Amino acid sequence: MGLLTLIRKMKRSDKEPRMLILGLDNAGKTSILRKLSDEDPMQTQATQGFNIKSVDCEGFKLNMWDIGGQKAIRAYWPHYYDDVDCLIYVVDAADRRRLEETGLQLAELLVDDKLAAVPVLIFANKMDLATALPPSDISQALTLHTIRDRKWHLQACSAKTGEGLNEGLEWAVKNLK
Repeated sequence: MGLLTLIRKMKRSDKEPRMLILGLDNAGKTSILRKLSDEDPMQTQATQGFNIKSVDCEGFKLNMWDIGGQKAIRAYWPHYYDDVDCLIYVVDAADRRRLEETGLQLAELLVDDKLAAVPVLIFANKMDLATALPPSDISQALTLHTIRDRKWHLQACSAKTGEGLNEGLEWAVKNLK
């Protein structure tokens, strides 16, 4: 079954999949959302709460919820876990010093009952920077090979250039809960 067939099938059900975008502050969550919405990702400020946008993928409407990633806001993340069809977790591939913190945060998300079996798209963002780690290093640092209770995909991307974003979103749509 192709992507277009899946989208048409879901479209007939009038369900608008809910995509939750999480990650540490400054990972590029809002920039990714802006780029997917055909807005300028360079005009982005730190998210103090949340952003909600509808994004079209092959004529199909996706509800994208981008929640701020500052440490003080992360305590409120669980309030947004209801009815999530796909979790999009954004990692700053150029921020080596916070890689352990982002891995611990992802691990915490994966054990939450409300997110059980929800597919996870991990965007390794900022690949346009010379200091970005390769996806294989990010996968190893986040111990993605240990995820066995759900579908997951690591997608290298750049919110600035848009590279990799559509491929990641297509994977997410194909693997919706």
